Amino acid sequence: MSYSLFAAAAWVILGTITALLPLRRQMWPGLTLLLLAPVILVWLSVDHGLWIGALGAAGFVSMFRNPLRYLWARVRGRNPQLPPELRR
Repeated sequence: MSYSLFAAAAWVILGTITALLPLRRQMWPGLTLLLLAPVILVWLSVDHGLWIGALGAAGFVSMFRNPLRYLWARVRGRNPQLPPELRR
């Protein structure tokens, strides 16, 4: 197994563990995974081709669909509401 596949598999496992945490405790591990994803996806694409990278990107978007929706709304200038568990 290549290092890039190992890193992608570890990312998926860590993402699953993060999803099992209470919502308030998901913020920092989720942000770390969100920032690491593009690096791993590019590495995976370089090692195994664009089709594998595209499959990895589809998995990334699937796992982070709600945070990505929130960020997209913020970029467009809207004020999306956070879940009650994350409001301060």
